[in-house]
Amino acid sequence: MTPSQSSDATTEKTAQIEPEEIIIPPWDLWSDEPPLESDRHRDQIELLLACLKWWWRERTDFYATGNLTIYFSPDHITTRDFRRPDFFVVLGVENRPRKSWVLWAEQGKHSV
Repeated sequence: MTPSQSSDATTEKTAQIEPEEIIIPPWDLWSDEPPLESDRHRDQIELLLACLKWWWRERTDFYATGNLTIYFSPDHITTRDFRRPDFFVVLGVENRPRKSWVLWAEQGKHSV
């Protein structure tokens, strides 16, 4: 098939589609992802974190975050025994960025 024949075949197929056959799916669907239900939910988490961090701005002995995985398997297994809460606070720890909360790496300290 030559390029012009291919182009003709594509045009022929396109011409056969009627406008009423095109179905546009709904655009205002809720997310299927479990951590956040809506923009408002995320905004509430961010507001809670901002208020707490401002209130405790002089403290360095706490960690507060949201939507971060907490691993708590007694066997140090990361494929089970984990949760991802909307929000959590741990007292008596260094306030530094973390990729996740790994209970056995944090001397067993967990959220209050």
